[in-house]
Amino acid sequence: MAALRGLLARPLASYYLLLSSAGLLLLIGLTMVFSATSVKDYAEDGDATASLVKQTIFAVIGIVAFWACQRLPARTFRALGRPALGVAVALLLILNVLVALESLFRVKSVGPLHAELLWLYLGPIQVQPAELAKFALALWGAHVLVRKGAALGWWKELAAPLFPVVGLLFVLVGYNDLGSMLCLLALVVGLLWAAGVRLQVFAALSAVGLAGVGLLVAAASLGAGSGSRDADNYRLARLTSFLDPANCSRDDCYQIMQARNAIEHGGWFGVGLGKSSFKWDWLPEAHNDFIFAIIAEELGVVGCTVVLVLFAVLAYTGLRIARRVEDPFRRLAAAGVTAWLVGQAVINIGGVTGLLPLTGVPLPFISDGGSALVVTLAAIGMLASFARAEPDAARALHARPPARWVRLVWAPLPPLPGRRRRPASPPGDRGSVPRSRARREDDQAATRGARPSRTRAGTASERRR
Repeated sequence: MAALRGLLARPLASYYLLLSSAGLLLLIGLTMVFSATSVKDYAEDGDATASLVKQTIFAVIGIVAFWACQRLPARTFRALGRPALGVAVALLLILNVLVALESLFRVKSVGPLHAELLWLYLGPIQVQPAELAKFALALWGAHVLVRKGAALGWWKELAAPLFPVVGLLFVLVGYNDLGSMLCLLALVVGLLWAAGVRLQVFAALSAVGLAGVGLLVAAASLGAGSGSRDADNYRLARLTSFLDPANCSRDDCYQIMQARNAIEHGGWFGVGLGKSSFKWDWLPEAHNDFIFAIIAEELGVVGCTVVLVLFAVLAYTGLRIARRVEDPFRRLAAAGVTAWLVGQAVINIGGVTGLLPLTGVPLPFISDGGSALVVTLAAIGMLASFARAEPDAARALHARPPARWVRLVWAPLPPLPGRRRRPASPPGDRGSVPRSRARREDDQAATRGARPSRTRAGTASERRR
């Protein structure tokens, strides 16, 4: 324990913990994507590495996004918050309009634009707007809360513009993707908690959130999340199967039953990497939402424990960065991103193991998916930039700066703490005593603004002298 405390006390401990945990999760994700998709890809296309190559390309793009974000200062992230949120809202509106057109009028595409529930296609380019909305909300929400400052204790300050924008995002995202909406809710809770909002606000938000989730569950009867008005309310079926698993039908519980069978088949040490039998098209979405079940089958309890420990290290590191940085924006953004990533991991793993209702969100870093992986690595790059800006880390980097080519290629030196421009002093009242006039040592100086009496005293000779 003493050695561990010594390692954690090092100036750049947060930075290296972040890189190691995120890097190992990414490596595990690429390995498990190949394991979960190789059989199906070979049976369909004759190429067992098709999904792995695609995911690796997105991983390289994500690493470039990580590199770019860790070089940016906090003021750049604050400036990017509003444009990124505007782009995310525009893409979500386009996605929902295209989904509605296809559902109501059977219009499958408008020019090069095409939508499939959660994905928006612009020709060959595929993007998931909900993933961009998570990162944009973290940046914009942190900027708004920092600007509000001490006024956060008043409801009217939270009511404009934070709550209307958050409500709009919840509707646009939650109509088709309830799981991503819950991730946004975890992000907002992390932001408000780090900002020190009163508990009454959290209680009111919990009530509004539960009511909103209930409405979105009911909206599935109108085609929300399925794109068809004739489809059954699958959200309600998932909720009832979670609350009453004994009376769950085979059709409603097939996926969760197969996931539990895969976990049971793995045992303590698993059947071996690449030797899963449920990935042979027995477990739906084995490469995406249910990839944790394949990890449990092939690597057993030991492999699941490694994944959980890495996410725990990521959570600890994110909160450590939020606690150590001095800039309020960095603190709120780090807390929001950490709540988003860890909350999404909890929702995914809880749904696969049966501890939470199924919502259909990918496991960060590990599940197959390009947009989610690129945005996640960009968020980790922002956290890395904040970790280098910790006071101890900044002093250590300035005390022994790396080589110039390292700073140019990898990341520049962060600003030293405590070097902030002093605010201008307020102008004094009319008739005040100049600041350069020193006060008497006996603390009996004249009152500010008072002038000494001009009454003549003494004899005439004294006055002449």
